[in-house]
Amino acid sequence: MKTKELDVCEVACFDEALVNRVTPRLQDTNGVELLFKALADATRLKIAYALTLEKEMCVCDVAHVIGSTTATASHHLRYLRNGKLAKYRKEGKLVFYSLADDHVHQLVNIALEHSKEGISHGTR
Repeated sequence: MKTKELDVCEVACFDEALVNRVTPRLQDTNGVELLFKALADATRLKIAYALTLEKEMCVCDVAHVIGSTTATASHHLRYLRNGKLAKYRKEGKLVFYSLADDHVHQLVNIALEHSKEGISHGTR
């Protein structure tokens, strides 16, 4: 027996003016998916969150925080850096990472808040 979907329009129609206004703007999102792809990985999200808690962290500290090797931590940090979410500086033989800017800090904190809000409202 097939159940009826309640979240689908029952008639096929569309607002042509609305579609014509919105469609060209969709190109504004080009490349943004890479940002979300980088943060969609649990390990990279944990690293980004750790970098919201501390201004910067050495690769070795990141490795210990996430419970991995320095090679694995370095790989994830490089991914975040290539995605323009993190930046680094070298101090002698040490490499320190921080979030690229306040926007990344806000994204991570907003995502965390949203997740907690869903739990408190019983939607998760």
